[in-house]
Amino acid sequence: MNPTGNTILITGGGSGIGRALAEAFHALGNRVVIAGRRRSTLAEVAAANPGMAYAELDIDDPAAVRAFAARVTAEHPALNVLINNAGIMRPEDLVSGRYDPADAEAIVATNLLGPIRLTAALLPHLRAQPRSAVVNVTSGLAFVPLAATPTYSATKAAVHSYTVSLRHQLRGTTTEVIELIPPYVQTDLTPGQASDPRAMPLVDFIAEVMRIFTTRPDATEVVVERCKPLRFAAENGSFGAVFSALNPTGSTHGH
Repeated sequence: MNPTGNTILITGGGSGIGRALAEAFHALGNRVVIAGRRRSTLAEVAAANPGMAYAELDIDDPAAVRAFAARVTAEHPALNVLINNAGIMRPEDLVSGRYDPADAEAIVATNLLGPIRLTAALLPHLRAQPRSAVVNVTSGLAFVPLAATPTYSATKAAVHSYTVSLRHQLRGTTTEVIELIPPYVQTDLTPGQASDPRAMPLVDFIAEVMRIFTTRPDATEVVVERCKPLRFAAENGSFGAVFSALNPTGSTHGH
């Protein structure tokens, strides 16, 4: 993907990785549109970055996704990059006897159905552009799951698989399909994560990601060095060791 000269839509753009990506691409001169549920947060980010646009989106509502796609393409006809970044992560205790699948259903709706629905709604428009890209943000946990967050890990694995298939179906077209695979990063995705010294500082993560986008515009996967042990655990035969390190016996949190 060419890192400049685009009109980029980023879901979950009001905070965390989404906001940091929005600001980084905005700084390169791209037209950036951030989307999310909280209008006040989006407006604050846009105000801090003159020229950035924003639009409310309830990613869990199929009808709202379709209406949003029609509206955003009408307002930004040059839109040519979709970054599916919105996501939620919640711990789940499956053996407590009090397990409620409502959390799992919410995670699936946001993390998996959201990107599928939005991609489907925007793909005809993207394919009509001279060049375009779909960037799906997954996780190192797509490749080695964190047992304390089983549905989150499963949705990210599903989005990885969906991305591989989408890339294959769009082979030979002008629409690229890219997977961005973060490690454990200092954001507010879970309580305490933003200040956890075990997590990669957000500024360092974004700097490395943007170096990859800039120096390797043909990359189909964007994987920072810190995430490679997870991403390639199965390929290099270390899955068992990495899983055990991530999920030590007696621990409910493996990061």
